[in-house]
Amino acid sequence: MSKRDLLTPLGITLGFFMVVFGIMTNAGAGGAEAFLDGSSVIIVIGGLFAALLVNFNFSEMKLTVKVVKEAFKKSDTDLKQLIQLFVGLSERARREGLLALEAELEEVEDPFIKKGILLSVDGIEPEAIQDIMNAEITAIEERHYRGRAIIEKAGEYAPAWGMIGTLIGLVLMLESLTDPETLGPKMAVALLTTLYGTLLANLVFLPMAGKLVNKTDKEIFSKQIIIEGVIGVQSGQNPKVLEEKLSAFLSEEDKRIPEKAQKPEAIEDAANEAQG
Repeated sequence: MSKRDLLTPLGITLGFFMVVFGIMTNAGAGGAEAFLDGSSVIIVIGGLFAALLVNFNFSEMKLTVKVVKEAFKKSDTDLKQLIQLFVGLSERARREGLLALEAELEEVEDPFIKKGILLSVDGIEPEAIQDIMNAEITAIEERHYRGRAIIEKAGEYAPAWGMIGTLIGLVLMLESLTDPETLGPKMAVALLTTLYGTLLANLVFLPMAGKLVNKTDKEIFSKQIIIEGVIGVQSGQNPKVLEEKLSAFLSEEDKRIPEKAQKPEAIEDAANEAQG
């Protein structure tokens, strides 16, 4: 289930606020206007867009809005609930058989879980299920990479276009060396494009791409748990053994010790039962 990630807009807003705060506290009266220049904005934004058009095709460019939206969303995947789901499926499969799991899937929203369980119900070999589901994970990683590549490239191009704008401003400044009074203002305008490009890259594009990488890593991690859970359910593993196996994916902070902890001897008996 996806929810709005408030940290992304909060971080961007806070970053811009810090820049504005630094300008306002160090600039004199009316000095803040020196940091606003329309031509510098056009050079950076327009040049950045042009470079992306050269680098990507039209279908990839259309993904930009969708990819940016993903950076403002967060997916709540409770790994402990995910483990308990497979423990419940394992208990029912051992009690009623794999075919009984089809009724359970009506309450499952994750299509990856549904696919794995249906493959199990159809009698597909465990190795084949792993290959199929791992292939889907690889495809997901590739799609995510292609999507965020636009954001990553924008983070690379923005400072470069800022430097291009600065070089243009310096050339224009050198043409007016005979008028020393204009050198300072023209130098300030020349440097603004570098400021704009660097700010966009390091506050918007690159952090956004980093967040998308983290989201992909978390999604792939949860899907690895799902694969292990599906294989455990299909092979008829003891639910307690399966729970212990899947709990190995949890960090020490995420692990919750139940009030009635199972004794090691009971776990060993359950493991012997599963092997027998």
